[in-house]
Order: sequence, then C-alpha cells, then structure tokens
Amino acid sequence: MRKVLVLAAILPFVLTSCVSKKKFAALEAQQKETQDLLNSATIKLNACLTEKDALLSQVDYLKKNNSDLINSSKEMTVLTTKGAQNLEKSLESLREKDLKITRLQDALTKKDSVTLALVTSLKREVGIDDPDININVEKGVVMISIADNLLFKSGSYDVNLKAKSVLAKVAKVVNSKPDFECMVEGHTDNVPIKNAVLLDNWDLSVKRATSIVRVLQNDLGVNPKQLIPAGRSSFIPLADNDTAENRAKNRRTRIIIMPKIDQFYDMLEKEMKTLSK
Repeated sequence: MRKVLVLAAILPFVLTSCVSKKKFAALEAQQKETQDLLNSATIKLNACLTEKDALLSQVDYLKKNNSDLINSSKEMTVLTTKGAQNLEKSLESLREKDLKITRLQDALTKKDSVTLALVTSLKREVGIDDPDININVEKGVVMISIADNLLFKSGSYDVNLKAKSVLAKVAKVVNSKPDFECMVEGHTDNVPIKNAVLLDNWDLSVKRATSIVRVLQNDLGVNPKQLIPAGRSSFIPLADNDTAENRAKNRRTRIIIMPKIDQFYDMLEKEMKTLSK
C-alpha cells in the first residue's frame, strides 16, 4: 500500500516533466522555424537594400543624365537657331548674288544683242560684198576695217571723195546710237615715212584718224562727243610686212563702234564689287 502511495505521489511529477519536454521541443521547433524565417527575411531584406542602393544610384545617374540632356537640348536649340539664322543669311546672300549675276548676265546679253543688231544694220547699210570693207565683232565691240585705198592716197591723210560715201553709211548707224562711241584708228605699214608735214608713221596714223573724225563730225553730223581719234602706227599689223600685198592689208582705218566704255565698265565694276562682298 505504501508503495502505491509513493507511486501515486511521484506520478504527477513524472507526467509534468514529460509535458514540459514536449512543449519545449515544440517551442524549440517553432523557434527554429521562426529563426529560419527571420534569416530568410534578413537575406531578402539585404538583397532589397542592395537593389535599392543600385536603383538610387541609377536614379541619380538618370537625373544627372537627364539634366545634361536638358542643358544639351537647350544648347542645341540655341545652336540650331543660330545655325538656321546663319543658313538663312547664307541663302539670302546666295539669292542676292544670283540676282546680281543674273543682272550682269542680262546686261551682257543685252549688250551682245545690241552688238549683233548693230552688225546687221552696218552690213545692210555698208554692204558686205566689198572686199576692202570688213565688218565683224571682236571682244564684244563692232569693228569696221576700211582699206587704205578707199580713204587716202599713198602717204596722205586727206580723205578722198570716194571715202565719204562709205563714211556716210557708217555715220548713219553711229547717229542712230547716241549712247555709243566711235573710235577711229589709223594703221600703217612699217615702211618709214618722213617729210615736211609728217614726222613718222605715228604722225601719219594719227592725222588719218583725225581727218576721218573731222569728216564724220563736220560733213556727216556725228556728235563729236561720240568720236575718238587714235593712231596705232604700224604696230598692230594684220599680216607680216614682207610683201606689197601684206603691206596693203596693214594700211587701213579701223572704226570701232561700242557702248560708252566708261559707262559700261563702271556698271561691270560696280556689279563685280558687289558680287565680291
């Protein structure tokens, strides 16, 4: 009986001890599970923090890059605006130059047209069948070359009567072009000449040109403001002065009909200076 009582007394303590161990084991298992969860959460948290730092760095970079892009965009806008303005100025300058070139070309074309009309008129008036009269265009001006035997006697500067009929036809065309000038050039061969009146071929060529100018002015009514006498002596020959035939070719009077040189070249010079700006 005593044994039974002792056993009864000990049993609650044994049972209590067993329950405590089970709870402890359960708690321990729960604590381990919680620790595992905590460790996992900590790992995830650290990963998130690392990712956050990376993202913050990226955000800072993007902000800076965006700021740089905005500034660059502003600069590009300024540059683009300036570029557009410069381009417009360049295009305007080109348009102005094109206009000036066109005007210059028009002036030259007009001059060429007038020159062609003048040649046609002269050939109709003077005639083109006479081998002693040659009408052509050289360097943009009309040139009438008249052989010496139609105008003067050998070694003389007195215009003969036969010449006046030819000069009258030339005067008719010159009088129809009051804005043109008429230069009369005397040319000789290279045979020296000297007498009581003439010093040399220079003197002869100048006196012949002056004689033609006087006939055009006094007898044929050409405005003296349009007339220019010039002597060229023997220094611009058409052929070598080695035969009588060639020397005859070189003895000639050349009448040059042209726009007033000062006006025409003033216009050209003005246009060219403007083009060079």
